Amino acid sequence: MTLSPKDIGLCSLFSVVLPLGQILFKLGADYDKQLTGPFLIRVAQNYPLIGAFAWYGLTALLWFYVLTRVPLSLAYGFSLVGACLVPLAGWLVFKEPAHWTMAVGYLLMLAGLFLIVRPA
Repeated sequence: MTLSPKDIGLCSLFSVVLPLGQILFKLGADYDKQLTGPFLIRVAQNYPLIGAFAWYGLTALLWFYVLTRVPLSLAYGFSLVGACLVPLAGWLVFKEPAHWTMAVGYLLMLAGLFLIVRPA
């Protein structure tokens, strides 16, 4: 099956917006260190975490729409792009360590995506 430009765009959009949820979860984890009290009270006061849950709700709707148009076996390959963007965001936003071997590994994953979505 060949993906239409719209389907490629939708899958690409999903792969880019999903890592934003991971950034919000990390912000929530950092924000939790400032809060006190029982776990559920901290969760209820953790605005980045609440934002992450809301963001994932919206992205789940987008994913559902993608799956009404694209076979799961093809659409899921685009999640590799998101998996590559999360460590990049960790490095850029949170100054987490990165190593060249990570970059090579993620490039190999992206090469796999091209193999998955190319016409047979």
